[in-house]
Amino acid sequence: MTGGLKTIVYPVRDLGSAKELFRTLLGVDPYADEPYYVGFRAGGHEIGLDPHGHAKGMTGPVPYWNVTDIRRTLAELVAAGAKPVQDVRDVGDGMLIASVQDADGNLVGLVG
Repeated sequence: MTGGLKTIVYPVRDLGSAKELFRTLLGVDPYADEPYYVGFRAGGHEIGLDPHGHAKGMTGPVPYWNVTDIRRTLAELVAAGAKPVQDVRDVGDGMLIASVQDADGNLVGLVG
């Protein structure tokens, strides 16, 4: 069902400051550096910074799990009791994301 944890996205208010912090922490420059998203690749993972995350309801980092069939996985998680937060959407280059909330309010992201 899952190919493992792929991406962690942090909601940030000050994109410039967050970018410098993660550049220092990870020791790499971002591969994507846009006003709406900054992405780093390190250790086989993507670390994302979302300056609009708080406005979308993100209260902390959101892990995104790599899945083979995002629509099926989303439906299975909802059937298992998860609350849908974001339906499947294309964020560019055919990458699809979605998210749900568990019973404790934790956000779980899917990428496929």
